[in-house]
Amino acid sequence: MTLPMQTAALLQAARDTVRVLPADAVLLLTETPLDWDEVSQRLLGCRLFVAAESPALTKTLREREGWTVIDLDPDPLPTQERLSNALLRAVTDDKLKPGAHVVVLYNGIASTEDAPEPIDTMSVIHLGEHLEKMTSQDLRKLGTSVPQDVLKAVVELATEIGREGREGHPTGAIIVVGDTRKVHGMAKFRNFNPFRGYTKKERDIRFRDVREQIKEIAKLDGAILIDRDGIAEAACVYLDVPTEGVELPKGFGSRHLSGAAISKKTKAIAFVVSQSSGTVRVFQAGEEKLRIEPLDRPHVWQPLKFEMPEEPETK
Repeated sequence: MTLPMQTAALLQAARDTVRVLPADAVLLLTETPLDWDEVSQRLLGCRLFVAAESPALTKTLREREGWTVIDLDPDPLPTQERLSNALLRAVTDDKLKPGAHVVVLYNGIASTEDAPEPIDTMSVIHLGEHLEKMTSQDLRKLGTSVPQDVLKAVVELATEIGREGREGHPTGAIIVVGDTRKVHGMAKFRNFNPFRGYTKKERDIRFRDVREQIKEIAKLDGAILIDRDGIAEAACVYLDVPTEGVELPKGFGSRHLSGAAISKKTKAIAFVVSQSSGTVRVFQAGEEKLRIEPLDRPHVWQPLKFEMPEEPETK
């Protein structure tokens, strides 16, 4: 088996990029078998990470000496999410350090199942602070009437749910913030409302102990509704919202579709935690505005940093 000319050229380009930057590693995200001997030759001298969806293909890759194989869940996810999952797993397993530069090779263009293209795209990714930290500026992109301290509290809650899961197992969740009156009109209780009978202070998510209690409630099915002031209003609700006009990439399920739809039909913001990866996606006006990747440590808010221009040298 010989590599397609395009794939061979991209492998050579990846090797050259590693030398020039320099980069720390090459990640090969593949869906099909390749001529692994030629891959090894083309990437000679590079630290190589390989990730594949197929367990059978992964088993074959493990036989390659000196290669680091990253296990991926076999769930059908969009390419960008699988790429993020592979990099995050490498970081959390201490195989890569935050701040590393990684040259990534993958199939970024949709193809037919009977004629998949092994590799058609190369990217250079810096595993910097965006993997584990955000700034308040990120939330200002939402341009919402919800106060910043409430949005920060929701981010911390959602990322902790994504990171910790349910009894060590991944779990998903939908947290809908703001425009609660209209959202209530599109919500139906699956069960009792666990917040009923508690004072506002006991339901204020800006308090750590309240968020800890809500994490337990998030284990139950249904969405969690929070008003613009950070007061938890309801949980265990089914979002009965029309989804026409909502377009999401292939691979997203009903949870993401409901989150996108409720944000499109109301002024609310939906925070959707992916059960497969723990990734938090923030939807507003039916579109994904932010994506927050989880790591195995708590979320840290970074202040904005301004760099002063260097003074010109005087001769």
